[in-house]
Amino acid sequence: MNKFIYILFFTALGFSQNDSVKVAIDSALVAVDTANFEAFNNVISNEKALATIFDKLYQLEENQDRKVRIVHIGDSHIQADIFTAKIRYRMQQNFGNAGFGFTFPYSLANTNNSSPIKFTGSGGFSATRNLYADTSKPVGLSGISFEPKQKNFHIDMLVKDAQFDFTKLKVISPKNENIFNVSFAKKSFTTQEKVAVKTPAISSHKVKPGEVLGGIADKYNLSLKQLKTANGLTSDNIRDGKILKIPGGKMVTTYKTVSTVKYVYEPVVIENTPIYNIFNSEKPIDKITIIGNENSSEFALNGLILENDNVGITYSSIGVNGAKSSDFNKCPLFFEQLPSLEADLFVISLGTNESFDKQDIATYFGNLKTMIDGIKQKCPEASFLLTTPPPSVLHGKSQNIYIEKYAEKIIEMASAQNYAVWNLLDIFGGNKNILMNSRMGLMARDKVHYSNSGYEKQGELFFDAFIQSYELYKSEK
Repeated sequence: MNKFIYILFFTALGFSQNDSVKVAIDSALVAVDTANFEAFNNVISNEKALATIFDKLYQLEENQDRKVRIVHIGDSHIQADIFTAKIRYRMQQNFGNAGFGFTFPYSLANTNNSSPIKFTGSGGFSATRNLYADTSKPVGLSGISFEPKQKNFHIDMLVKDAQFDFTKLKVISPKNENIFNVSFAKKSFTTQEKVAVKTPAISSHKVKPGEVLGGIADKYNLSLKQLKTANGLTSDNIRDGKILKIPGGKMVTTYKTVSTVKYVYEPVVIENTPIYNIFNSEKPIDKITIIGNENSSEFALNGLILENDNVGITYSSIGVNGAKSSDFNKCPLFFEQLPSLEADLFVISLGTNESFDKQDIATYFGNLKTMIDGIKQKCPEASFLLTTPPPSVLHGKSQNIYIEKYAEKIIEMASAQNYAVWNLLDIFGGNKNILMNSRMGLMARDKVHYSNSGYEKQGELFFDAFIQSYELYKSEK
């Protein structure tokens, strides 16, 4: 029996490198027949490149003595954290939940993220994505610079899903400087004070028989308009005996009591390490407040890492709407901060935006290799798994032949560059299956992005392929 899931179908706009992804919700419900979707050849190729990470997972299962950290880097497909959220769920369901991993105040940077971490704040913030080559901006691990505009800012973070409450908080900032104070308790108190308020004295005038407004205004050195405004009059006619307000004269001082709510933050002691600042809590925490260190004058936050005391998996998602590998390559701080993730595996999902620029194969793979080499230099022990771009149309007009060529090159170079490949293009039926996938409700209307159901299906398939390769590895030990 086929199972149907009813979802709100959405459209993601502005995939180009000049626009953030914005999601518009259609009012129509679309039936998604997940039972009839058939994946094509859902396997990981060159899986020998994953031997190191597979051994760490094996040791985790056997000894229950470690965390294994996976980091998934990409573009808007990844920033949405729907595809990656499904992988995170399945990985932690299988190997244990060691924490949420990397997070960033996307909402305060005026961009999207659907993770169960909510950020609010005050003081105003400026943000710039790595798409824009501004070397003056501290674009680091998140791929987005984030700077408070005022010194008296605060950033509040709330974990909305209790399974991701944390006991370890790692703060990542430029040069690993201790420029933030972190508080887990915010106390409020109310102060009252009298405030002087000065207002002009107002006298009155009783209209006598025969008096007109113009004459009364002249008597008190007012314009006719001033007198009419003060009394709410719309015409020049006035009746005898009416009491008129006469503005002006000396200022009168009165006092009123004003109540002000002020907050006192009790910062905790944060330990500085060579790659991040860290706080360890004795009990799980679900919210924090970040404020500026009083000894600092410039502030930039590159990200937070949330972990708990459990063994298991952390699955960090780092995506930037519109990003290409060349955009990450422009930002030295991104590579400098990579060790703070302590990653055992990097999953890289890029290529769709490069195709929108119609990059030739040599340019595309040259930039991708530069990015991989930069990561390897900072994280030499990590394994690598590349995913090909998913099926998509190009500028809404035709099938995207560029991603087909990119996929071929990624697979061709896998052995020489020692990375594994998950060929999402083929697994989703290639460009020839775009119409079918769209009719099934797996794709957004732009046929570049995917629906929630489509991204979740990709996450399920990724996990299935990964665990299949891992089980084969264990059987051959």
